[in-house]
Amino acid sequence: MQTATYQHRRSQIETYFDRTAADAWARLTSDAPVSGIRATVRAGRDEMRQTLLEWLPDDLTGKRLLDAGCGTGTFAIEAARRGAQVLAIDVSPSLIKIARERSEGQAPEGSIIHEVGDMLDGQYGIFDHVVAMDSLIHYHPDDMVRSLASLAPRIRRSMLMTFAPKTPLLAAMHFVGRAFPRGDRAPAIEPVAERSLKARITGERHLMSWNLGQDRRISRGFYTSHALELIRK
Repeated sequence: MQTATYQHRRSQIETYFDRTAADAWARLTSDAPVSGIRATVRAGRDEMRQTLLEWLPDDLTGKRLLDAGCGTGTFAIEAARRGAQVLAIDVSPSLIKIARERSEGQAPEGSIIHEVGDMLDGQYGIFDHVVAMDSLIHYHPDDMVRSLASLAPRIRRSMLMTFAPKTPLLAAMHFVGRAFPRGDRAPAIEPVAERSLKARITGERHLMSWNLGQDRRISRGFYTSHALELIRK
């Protein structure tokens, strides 16, 4: 069930990435030169993507994977190259357009379906794995856990997600971000303490059939994110 806070934040994310940040995001996720700050973010995201890929089987032939909040589609391409049938979904039509264009010739034909929509929409069916890389970090921790609980009945094997760990650096960056004009601000991330998030997950009755698996924090300059694996029992 989608809460009012989830829907409000989803709308903010859609507006920001579709109208304000699409060009900047396309540049960040390409090989184009970027500033020193953005270079650290790019390096951190590259390392995070590789970490999540390492947690998936090397051979995904015949498996369905949901790339929840796919952005410009780099992860979807890598998963498709391993044989997965990927549904790459994002709220931003602009980012989906970029992802679709970038996948041409880079992934097996027909291996990726790109959709503008909500990652929690049940109409997309059953998957073996879901990956939500830096797509839940803008939501309140309660909505984050509800999202996992909503996805869980449709996932056969594993759910891989990232969250923004509550650290002094992220708190300072969040404070500084408030100084920017409202129209220039990205939707705020929602830092959460690792122990608190794990307690929420293990205490969620709809996730009782799942175990916490691997986790890893990655910090590269202005990029800090924590990966967490959930495995079906």
